[in-house]
Amino acid sequence: MKKESCGVFGVFSSDEDQTSNIIYNGLLSLQHRGQEANGIAILNGSEICLKKFTGLVTDTLSPLLLSKMKGNTGIGHVRYSTVGKSRLTDAQPFQVNYPKHGIVLAHNGNLVNYMDLRKELIDSGRNLISTSDAEILINILSEELAESKDIEDAVLGLMERVEGAYSITSFTGDGELIVFRDPYGFKPLCYGGNDNMRAFASESVALEVNKARLKSDVKPGQLIITDKNGKSEKRQVVSCKNAAHCMFEYVYFSRPDSILDGKCVYDVRVKLGENLAKTYSSDADVIVPVPDTSRPAAEGISRVTGIPVAEGLIKNRYIFRTFIMPSQKMRDQATNLKLNPIKSVLKDKRVILVDDSIVRGTTSNKIVKLVKSAGPKSVDVWITCPPIISPCFYGIDIATHGELIAANNTVPEIEKIIGADNLCYQKKDCLIDAIGHKRSDLCMACLTGEYPTPLAQKIADRMKNQTSLKRIRYWERETS
Repeated sequence: MKKESCGVFGVFSSDEDQTSNIIYNGLLSLQHRGQEANGIAILNGSEICLKKFTGLVTDTLSPLLLSKMKGNTGIGHVRYSTVGKSRLTDAQPFQVNYPKHGIVLAHNGNLVNYMDLRKELIDSGRNLISTSDAEILINILSEELAESKDIEDAVLGLMERVEGAYSITSFTGDGELIVFRDPYGFKPLCYGGNDNMRAFASESVALEVNKARLKSDVKPGQLIITDKNGKSEKRQVVSCKNAAHCMFEYVYFSRPDSILDGKCVYDVRVKLGENLAKTYSSDADVIVPVPDTSRPAAEGISRVTGIPVAEGLIKNRYIFRTFIMPSQKMRDQATNLKLNPIKSVLKDKRVILVDDSIVRGTTSNKIVKLVKSAGPKSVDVWITCPPIISPCFYGIDIATHGELIAANNTVPEIEKIIGADNLCYQKKDCLIDAIGHKRSDLCMACLTGEYPTPLAQKIADRMKNQTSLKRIRYWERETS
């Protein structure tokens, strides 16, 4: 069972009293990436202090707790589940007690060969306590490190055994901060610093909030080791001809003020809107974004068309992201509480309703109904992402063909299901143009059914026609 499209943070700080606060700030800025659980680990001398909680960062990491966690090196994690269960034992970071006086690890991504690796570890005598693939990774890293005695060789051994997405922050009891990214660079990971720290994070906002300058991204297949004195060394462990950066990070998942692999997410989303407006025509009176990720795209549409943007839907700030909630029931309940229409904006208007994506279709249907309850003349739905037709095995919770509305319905059929008067999807070429990376450096498997790694392709092909199992994730089938 796999559940980790999350947020990771790692830091070396010259001020041991500030390390826990730096991690707290970083995790708070990454909270949008996961709201089920969080954790923090700090090396105090030779002692590893690890704390994990279910719930939000602000509700669990108290000032009193942070004040007691001192040390120069630490990592943190926020989690939403794509593998594993929503329970404390699956929260990260994970810890093992050997070699190098222990290892702690936090991970963002998803392992395609999770089941094979899990069986391999159990057969070798490992006692696994969770269903999280981060526990698989830390056990493999400890095995490789115990055998090779060299961090680079151990990471190479891990990369040769693991297929999938993993952006990792880790440290040893000997004081080495170990950060590395899978050979395809599926999930984001960047680094920066100032005179007092070296910091690593899933998104650049977690650096900026700590007044750390963004320097670069951890390259696909790259390892960065920061020693107990704060000196960092980069090593290219594995080279891959092409990257496979997740397109959904730009469309939905990341904060708009983040910079991912050299691209500003806000600018990408504005251009997604501009490209929609260049593809489709409209005589609408108003553009209404679905809060919050669609606001930049609405701005882009307005720049091209001249149609004004208005806040026709108001978001309850205390309801969190519905897509990353672990069950459909929770997503439905949250949608009912999350948005409220402004009738003066919508009544008797021809509306372009802008959203980032349609995955299952149930949320889109509820939002369109909500907008129509305010009495508009018409509601056209413009989507900044092309139709999602295939599962993701790399860290976004899109697990089966059966749950994807576009895998089983035409655009006119989807239009009718969600209740739109007109439905306009982004074109794939326009998506690529907006992101600004070469097509060969993007993972668009959920849009095309073509996967960068071989086992993922094999599983997707096998799953496609298994409609009787369409609501069950492949790793849950294997363990049921």
